Amino acid sequence: MAALVELRGVSKSYRRADTGETVVAVEDVSLDVEQGEVLGVIGYSGAGKSTLVRLVNALELPTSGTVTVAGQELTAIPERDRRQARRRIGMVFQQFNLFRSRTIAGNVAYPLKVAGVAKDERDRRVAELLDFVGLLDRAYAYPEQLSGGQKQRVGIARALASNPELLLADEATSALDPETTSEVLSLLRRVNRELGVTIIVITHEMDAVRQIADRVAVMEQGRVVEVGDVYDVFSAPTNAATKRFVRTALHDRPSPETLVRLRERHAGRLVSVQITDEAGLQNRIDQVFRSAGVTAELVYGGVGEIRERRIGSLTYELVAPSGDRSAIDDVVRDLRAAGVTTDEEAAS
Repeated sequence: MAALVELRGVSKSYRRADTGETVVAVEDVSLDVEQGEVLGVIGYSGAGKSTLVRLVNALELPTSGTVTVAGQELTAIPERDRRQARRRIGMVFQQFNLFRSRTIAGNVAYPLKVAGVAKDERDRRVAELLDFVGLLDRAYAYPEQLSGGQKQRVGIARALASNPELLLADEATSALDPETTSEVLSLLRRVNRELGVTIIVITHEMDAVRQIADRVAVMEQGRVVEVGDVYDVFSAPTNAATKRFVRTALHDRPSPETLVRLRERHAGRLVSVQITDEAGLQNRIDQVFRSAGVTAELVYGGVGEIRERRIGSLTYELVAPSGDRSAIDDVVRDLRAAGVTTDEEAAS
């Protein structure tokens, strides 16, 4: 696949008006977004995610580096041409940004009207989009009559009005409850699969990335600190920030507080092992336990799926017949020798 978006050495700095201090929002980011993929960009507040979005759609220009979208270097063209380039980029916002005085149909039609599209064609396109997002029957309702999830579906329809190649969703589900979030993410995935639109999802929620993204880029303090296939990043995160995000999405490893409670009830050694879709993995774990002659009681864990591939973690209480702790050390060593990843943070 060819890259639709290319960032090369992109940095963005601001000077604070009150103190004169220079603030670096994005620092030396090089990143490709492939044609037809969904890329999740995740980071905590202040990581630089929203600034990155504004650089991609040329609402802001980088202090240094280049931003290229669909072969056009946005940092090297005049503002008039950048405005034209933005028509190929749709935007979905956290707070919906709908016109309260316009009907749902009127909101979706607005960018087409601004672009000078004839009324007959506008009406056809609006009906097509509202049908796609499941709101054709609410065409003449007003935003205040809709739920949050419905408003966001209108926002998605409006963002698609001009047939964009690229859709930017900036914290598009942050204001929604979990069930509605899942519905909106499913709709965005349909946009990607059925319409072929490339999507960048900006979020601080790793669960959103798990549900929708093909790849994920993790940002911290303005930098991209980890990037890769979603399953690979979830199963083997290398950066500390990424590990924290993965734990919040999988809920498969005991927290420090949970470990305290587990240790109050279980006198043996608690060891967590990672579960992936690797063939025969569980059999190898069981074989190590049997060979060592230890008692292994499952006390915590969870196993789910990402892109129909198994992933999770199981925490066992291991007890050696002799009470010899060195025997458990041997079990951990044998697990690793068998290619099983153990979680040192969850081991007592």
